Amino acid sequence: MMNLSEPAIAVRDLRVERGGVEVLHGLTFEVPRGQVTGLLGPSGCGKTTLMRAIVGVQIVTGGEVAVLGRPAGDPSLRRMIGYSTQNPAVYRDLSVVENLRYFAAVLNAPKSDVDRVIEEVGLSSVAGQLGGTLSGGQLNRASLAVALLGCPELVVLDEPTVGLDPVLRQELWRLFQSLADRGVTLIVSSHVMDEAARCQRLIVMREGEILADDTPHELREHTRTTDLEEAFLRLIEERTAA
Repeated sequence: MMNLSEPAIAVRDLRVERGGVEVLHGLTFEVPRGQVTGLLGPSGCGKTTLMRAIVGVQIVTGGEVAVLGRPAGDPSLRRMIGYSTQNPAVYRDLSVVENLRYFAAVLNAPKSDVDRVIEEVGLSSVAGQLGGTLSGGQLNRASLAVALLGCPELVVLDEPTVGLDPVLRQELWRLFQSLADRGVTLIVSSHVMDEAARCQRLIVMREGEILADDTPHELREHTRTTDLEEAFLRLIEERTAA
């Protein structure tokens, strides 16, 4: 049974090395349940590595990652987490609906979920098209649809709005908020700072470290600016001067 007082994610002194070089430097933070938390920072700052550690597919050097009260990667979490990577996770020789039927069967999700997620991500008009014929933005949405199958308690989305037009980006952010309103916890990574204002909480990263873990309002207050991109630059100045 879900313990609402327990954080969805608890990370303690997480360290990850690649090729003998440490890329995550002792990260510690918690993510509350039922919120959209933005993971923000420039490309190469460690966002994807952190997300992989959260879903349990990243070898870690040290520290602990607990997800929904269990160690990250625990087999019992497989049906409780939806994960969409930067690289579209769909078969190019299957149609959108065939892909989703396949993944629904793997996840033991209700068959009715296929139609639901197709509509939620705005792919109804191309549901019969092969994955190989979809545009980059459509492929991203198909991967997002896979992540939404079943009833995940945690949805981890790596750059889900890349390549999408502003109207569709706005529609997806409405979807993310509606999921949070239903009690789902979302981690959404982005390097686009104007998306930060749509999140309830922000984890701002640079070079494998956390620069800030605040609400958008608190981040603006701390940096004395109304612009979140400017806030990010001021955080870097503070770290450099320290």
